[in-house]
Amino acid sequence: MNANTLPDDIRLSELYPDHLNIIKKRHDLTLERGSAEHLVIFSGTELPVFLDDTYYPFRPNPHFLAWVPIPSTNCYIVYTPGHRPILIYYQEKDYWHLPPANPEGFWTRHFDIRIVNTLEEVEKHLPNDHSDTCSLIGEVSDQKYAFGIKRINQKDFLNVLHYNRSVKTSYELECMRVASRRAVDGHLAAERAFREGKSEFDIHLNYCRSVGLTENQLPYRNIIALNEHAAILHYQHQSPEKPNIVKSFLIDAGAQYNGYASDITRTYAKEQDEFSDLIARFDILQLELVEAVRSKIDFVELHMLCHYKLAVLIDEIGLAKGSPDMLLETGVTAAFCPHGLGHLLGIQVHDVGGHYSDDNGSISKPPDNHPFLRLTRGLEANQTLTIEPGIYVIDMLIDNLRGSPGYNLINHEMVDWLREYGGIRIEDNVRVLEHGCENLTRDAFHSYKKTP
Repeated sequence: MNANTLPDDIRLSELYPDHLNIIKKRHDLTLERGSAEHLVIFSGTELPVFLDDTYYPFRPNPHFLAWVPIPSTNCYIVYTPGHRPILIYYQEKDYWHLPPANPEGFWTRHFDIRIVNTLEEVEKHLPNDHSDTCSLIGEVSDQKYAFGIKRINQKDFLNVLHYNRSVKTSYELECMRVASRRAVDGHLAAERAFREGKSEFDIHLNYCRSVGLTENQLPYRNIIALNEHAAILHYQHQSPEKPNIVKSFLIDAGAQYNGYASDITRTYAKEQDEFSDLIARFDILQLELVEAVRSKIDFVELHMLCHYKLAVLIDEIGLAKGSPDMLLETGVTAAFCPHGLGHLLGIQVHDVGGHYSDDNGSISKPPDNHPFLRLTRGLEANQTLTIEPGIYVIDMLIDNLRGSPGYNLINHEMVDWLREYGGIRIEDNVRVLEHGCENLTRDAFHSYKKTP
């Protein structure tokens, strides 16, 4: 792994105390709203595969990861306002599997850490009368993990946490910068593998090696798409077979550090041709949208600006003919780009709270003609989100326009040309500032250009 990706633990150690204080204040508000005395946050447990003695890959509760950067099962945080938080750390004595190591790192001195070897030991570290005085947050697949706590995942608790989680602390932002650099390492390795003529599967393996994460440690399943596969928005396979002719490559892949994710997409042409020229033009369009990001702008406005710019581009390159308003109103731009411009990003790749208009859980729905938009809030300083416009040949969506005015505006001969390449998506991760934004993705790519 490139030295650029290595975290600075001293820097994180300096930032973490303020982060923890902010997390405590958010949880203080939830306890006040819910009239509970203590919060218990469960990391989660492994879920068994049906009719098998194996388990699905473990994904820790994101609310747990906001406190401590350990992806361990069957652990609990107990928080009481005004008291040192307790970490009940599950370290099973087991000769079938390697037990987790003792907790270590910059964050440990801020917790009262209590190691338990069995699930039964957990209860003695919970507050007295915990069934009535505590509220629990976490996935409880079996009531044994709740220890009699009656209030589980109270909606008013979660509304406060989900709404406020969009604004990142300095510690979280630093973790996300590391995750961005880590992912860029993988993206550069994947592009080299594409240029060498490797299959989707081999490109994926090169990516994982470069980021230093197993497939199960990635924040989401990599999209590694050659040729027409790039038009499948969440393409879920990595084919081991190489196409006879390779024309294009779309990679949507991220990394994580301390549980915080990056989510980056790039598109490449095999040759210097019309498609590579289109990618260059699309890159300019994407950067114009990034430049429009700032505090207090409504993200729905940015999404609609994206479709206006797509309409202008589609007309200029001859993919369809008509004014921007006409291409928008007839559904042409939505047929070529059916997904939203972006989403909140953080501990989860599609971070929660994108449709919240306040911390009471009031919902701001997406526009009827853009139902897949994941973010409908006004932007605030230190939110992190993606900006990811795309343009694709999705035959099902073009066919849906048959019999409508929009279908006749499309240049179907050019659609046939673009279909062999699949499509284009370019995605950056940005931090909102009062005026403008910090582009975590472009900064990460730029840092490699400066490396000898």
